[in-house]
Amino acid sequence: MDLLGSILSSMEKPPNVNDQQKEQIKKQKLELQKRQDAEKEMLRKFRLKTIKHIGDFVNDPKRTRLKYPPMDKLFRQIVHELSEEAGLTAQSFGQEGVDRYIMVFKKEYPPSEDELAVLRTGEEWTLEKEREMAAQREREKIAAMEANLKPSKEDKNFVPATNYREKYQHLIGLEAAKDAARITQTNKQYGFVPSENKKDHRSIEETLADIQRKKRKLNPESEK
Repeated sequence: MDLLGSILSSMEKPPNVNDQQKEQIKKQKLELQKRQDAEKEMLRKFRLKTIKHIGDFVNDPKRTRLKYPPMDKLFRQIVHELSEEAGLTAQSFGQEGVDRYIMVFKKEYPPSEDELAVLRTGEEWTLEKEREMAAQREREKIAAMEANLKPSKEDKNFVPATNYREKYQHLIGLEAAKDAARITQTNKQYGFVPSENKKDHRSIEETLADIQRKKRKLNPESEK
């Protein structure tokens, strides 16, 4: 063997392409396994931490709400699961991927419709907000009462298209028409309730005056 041949034979052969691919696949699998193990460990720690949070919350009679910071869906699922196991109610609020968070409620202190409506808009539910919503409900109630007390224009100006007396007189004669008219009159012996037995003895004017007083109580600045 000449000198060149001996040199070439002593050199390492270039790695096989298939061997390179196998090595790369092996490294990728190892990296994926590491990430999966790290994620499992993170979820395990989060679950243990959440169990402690929920346990402290259940055992504290002064607390009725437990709010978590914004978190991914996977973590919220764990909170939902542990809350249900503890006999609690959990709901998520906010925009997914932005500020979605979860709040846990004790079942003996459920959120009101007003509270849920405020939380869904992204606002905080405070004592001031609760009073504001209660005042709004009272104003809506007063407006509905006023609308019921005001006579409808259609009822006031309503004129029947035909006269039932003339109709009966034409069909069955005057006497039958009179009998029909008597039948259609209200029988005071049935369903008659004396005014002293009615629950509300106020007149319409007195009722409207009471409504105005409630309005002034809700809006004291209007008197200034």
